Amino acid sequence: MSRGTEDDKRTRILRAAMEAFMEHGFAAATTLEIATRAKVSKRELYALVGNKEQMLAACVAGRGQRMRLPADYPAPTDMASLRQALRQYGATLLGELMDPGVLGVFRLGIAEWKRSPGVAASINDQGRRPARASLEALLKSARAAKLLAGDGLATMVAHYQGLLWGDVVWILLGTDRVPSAKEVHQRADEAARAFLALYGA
Repeated sequence: MSRGTEDDKRTRILRAAMEAFMEHGFAAATTLEIATRAKVSKRELYALVGNKEQMLAACVAGRGQRMRLPADYPAPTDMASLRQALRQYGATLLGELMDPGVLGVFRLGIAEWKRSPGVAASINDQGRRPARASLEALLKSARAAKLLAGDGLATMVAHYQGLLWGDVVWILLGTDRVPSAKEVHQRADEAARAFLALYGA
């Protein structure tokens, strides 16, 4: 089997897995149904991705890598570049979080928290941690450049995330609408400005 064929099958498996998880819940979704949807054998499914936990982790990890600044994003050297980096990070993270598929994964984690705690663990390990690590790295470089002053790093991270996310819990519950791309960028800009008003040196 060629690498391209393997990648195509793996993509189909992960897409089918998320569809099955969303429709039936993580516990009730079966590998047979996922394999059938993806048009692969169960043997191929296990060889290319693994069990259900590994499928979910792979789905979340793919999105988690997109919820952060690129690895080669330049470190801020002045307040203007720091503000731009915070805006870029915020718009990237919030834009990914507001994607219907990502919202679906978070809703799945909430619905399955007791029956399948591994769902929440995958979301945390493969999604939240990489995104948080990217923000921490940005703020560390800003502190090293003497652009930020004040409380410890963990407090700064919590404050920035609070400013950025706002009422996201109500969006997860479906009572508030998902913000448009323009509104996402506006919120990211407002979060960056408010954060620098608190911590800018």
